[in-house]
Amino acid sequence: MDNMQKQELASLTLTQAAGLLAKGETSSSELTQLMLERIAASDNNAYITVNAEAMAAAEAADARRRTGQSLSLVDGVPMALKDNFCVRGMKTTCASRMLENFVPPYTAAVAEKLADAGTVLLGKVNMDEFAAGNATDTSYFGPTKNPRDPRRVAGGSSGGSAAAVAEDTAYFTMGSDTGGSVRQPAAFCGVVGLKPTYGRVSRYGVVAFASSLDQVGPLNKTVEDCALTLSLIAGCDPRDASSLPSPVPDYLAGLKGAEGLKGLRVGVPQEYMGPGIQEDIRQNVKKLISDLQAAGALVEECSLPQLEYALGAYYVISSAEFSSNLGRFDGVKYGYRAKGYDGYDDMLRRSRSEAFGDEVKRRILLGTYTLSAGYFDAYYLRAQKARTLIIEDFRRAFGKYDILLTPTAPVTPWLLGTAFADPSQVYAMDMCTVSVNVAGLPAISVPWGVDRDGLPVGVQLIGPALSEDRILQAAHGVEALANSGQIPGQKGGAAHV
Repeated sequence: MDNMQKQELASLTLTQAAGLLAKGETSSSELTQLMLERIAASDNNAYITVNAEAMAAAEAADARRRTGQSLSLVDGVPMALKDNFCVRGMKTTCASRMLENFVPPYTAAVAEKLADAGTVLLGKVNMDEFAAGNATDTSYFGPTKNPRDPRRVAGGSSGGSAAAVAEDTAYFTMGSDTGGSVRQPAAFCGVVGLKPTYGRVSRYGVVAFASSLDQVGPLNKTVEDCALTLSLIAGCDPRDASSLPSPVPDYLAGLKGAEGLKGLRVGVPQEYMGPGIQEDIRQNVKKLISDLQAAGALVEECSLPQLEYALGAYYVISSAEFSSNLGRFDGVKYGYRAKGYDGYDDMLRRSRSEAFGDEVKRRILLGTYTLSAGYFDAYYLRAQKARTLIIEDFRRAFGKYDILLTPTAPVTPWLLGTAFADPSQVYAMDMCTVSVNVAGLPAISVPWGVDRDGLPVGVQLIGPALSEDRILQAAHGVEALANSGQIPGQKGGAAHV
């Protein structure tokens, strides 16, 4: 196989790869070997751990197909997990020195479902340490580079997940989204990223950041692939107390391309289009508004006035829950333990000081402060009250509109190593995404053109709770408009390399 043939095979979508496997025109062993070769050759640092058993799993998938015993449509398709998904017998590091050598004794529910479907786990991909970040530059194992421009960040915290899809070293990946950690890196790398409704996908076995905000989501090359992946992982799980018992619809059935946009009621909250939004991103969104109207959608400006509290409420709530969740990493039963110490208190202080990075420490301190006596009511309680107001804003909006349209991120990816004078400048990069997690809603990021430097721009579609089928249908229509040739820098699905 020459290099051009290898590139064509590597750039297949999940659906295309599954189709070739079903027809016997390729094998899981061939696809897996190709992915492993590309991982080894990549300089983007998307992977932390490569699965030593990947080829054996691929050979087992091929054997099932030969005997007509395929486990699912995607049996044998190679994929990757963010490194906060536990897999029994495989390192789960959360990109931290604290868990550098941690091997869990159990497997995350989503990883179980994908294994039951026969997918081949290539390995674990890079992330911000304990998911605390939005550029995958806080990883103990070094930053992930953006495949669209290796001088720039890949986004975060699921930057490795987005980069692996964009650089064609996995046919799809899984990430986690606490305040935009699937959608923002998807936008930065020019792929599709979905954050489902809170409770739609089990969080069992995923190392927690902020338990009331975290949600598992897929990153894919196309909306069709995203719908297929969600159908594999959605559903109730009794091991996750927040898991919803709602039935799982056929997410692929509603995909109708641009035809599905006719009659769609779209609200464009002006709070997402004001100061702080990069001008060429704003212009790209305006171009989409025009194209949606031409496709038969009703698009109107609207307002979510309580969104001004979303960023502050998010960082208070998430930091408080982060501080609580990371209290378990104390160097006693597992994880990093300092070499020299004098008693338990000194061991705890030294272990956490040496093993946690600066951003993790910052958020632990912020969360501990907001939960402390004398400050709980002033910060945490007020943030939860603001959360209620934000939820009510969305509820009113969805009484009138089917979906809401916003930019996914206020800027396109910045240069690696960029120094921000104040951490709040970095936190402000999440202004378009955090409100969705605060309200527990589903949202998807879809590539929509590029900025003046040729960097990907993502648009975000938000729906009411459990409306993944609706936002996937709308996203499929947006993708069809992009693929019609009207949008520069994008053809044939998601803009990926």
